[in-house]
Amino acid sequence: MAVWDDLVGQEKVEEQLAAAARDADTFVTAHAAGEPVPEASKMTHAWLFTGPPGSGRDTAARAFAAALQCVSPDRALGGAPGCGFCDGCHTALIGTHADVEVVRTDLLSIGVKDTRELVRRAQLSPAGGRWQVIVLEDADRLTEGAANVLLKAVEEPAPRTVWLLCAPSLEDVLPTIRSRCRHLTLRTPSVAAVADVLIRRDGIEPERARFAAAATQGHIDRARRLATDERARARRAVVLKLPLRVGDIGGGLRAAQELVDAAAEDAKQVAEEIDVKETEELKAALGAAQGGRMPRGTAGAMKDLEDRQKRRRTRTQRDSLDLALSDLIGFYRDVLALQLRATTPLANEDTRDAIERIAEDTAPERTLRRIEAILACRESLDRNVAPLLAVEAMTMALRD
Repeated sequence: MAVWDDLVGQEKVEEQLAAAARDADTFVTAHAAGEPVPEASKMTHAWLFTGPPGSGRDTAARAFAAALQCVSPDRALGGAPGCGFCDGCHTALIGTHADVEVVRTDLLSIGVKDTRELVRRAQLSPAGGRWQVIVLEDADRLTEGAANVLLKAVEEPAPRTVWLLCAPSLEDVLPTIRSRCRHLTLRTPSVAAVADVLIRRDGIEPERARFAAAATQGHIDRARRLATDERARARRAVVLKLPLRVGDIGGGLRAAQELVDAAAEDAKQVAEEIDVKETEELKAALGAAQGGRMPRGTAGAMKDLEDRQKRRRTRTQRDSLDLALSDLIGFYRDVLALQLRATTPLANEDTRDAIERIAEDTAPERTLRRIEAILACRESLDRNVAPLLAVEAMTMALRD
């Protein structure tokens, strides 16, 4: 299995990355042998992967990182790097390669301190691999100060260091950084392509795979979760009942409260799974006494951990709400499709009755205003508006 097999519906991007990996392999091989390095190359030191959620930005970056570390002997016989089986490919893909650093955050932002540590690592020569590769999955979450720290490293890279940045769009990255990166745009994969992956790779039964792929409109990770997690299906069913509950003020406010409470419960579950383990590990590392008493001077470290855990709960709640809002947008998109007599298949075929009822009772202009209200709610959450306030404003707007 080649490293590109997990890229779904991204043939053009795969072709470009494979060509760059071949040139990168030629560069390292020639350099090691003391031979002249070809001047013309599709390889560069900084890449920016953009695309909508679920398009596979992170997957493309990790696959490219693996191809850059490929040590398959078939390369000497004309084989393309990125075999997927050799030690370089395998360890890069599972996250244990010494020269591949994958950075993702469960917080709202990436700060200067963490970015400086990345830049320091980027200046090192590869420990044993062919390249030093830094995969920054959440480049859009860099603070302004952190982005300026990163800019210096991208401007003056070490000879065999490669930066792979991922963000939803070009606008999410500083112009000075994106101008120094080679840009690749990924598209949302087709519903059929996502369903095929779920069936072929994850062993999901065809009917459920097609349902999940259609309901999530090509978002691979969400489709996999919807197909395999009963709780995710139950939560989606509750969310898609909301349009029928906002007919009066009381119903809209209750629906908003339930939506926020469900997101808070998600955050609580994540905290229960991770926070206790993190706290105990830190206490042990700091030398806590058997009775739990902490040594002097460790209160600051414990406070930092508590702050980090609080920020993670905030992001988990926000991500859960955003998922619900995405489902709502999909619902009203189906309503609009029926109103405009479009031939596009419904994403939420299992709720066709509710979709048809709302489509018959309202005009397309009203449906568009409702979609705009949901998008406004997402923007409010991004601006740190209190979740309940933002969702209540949305449910009131859905009544209009």
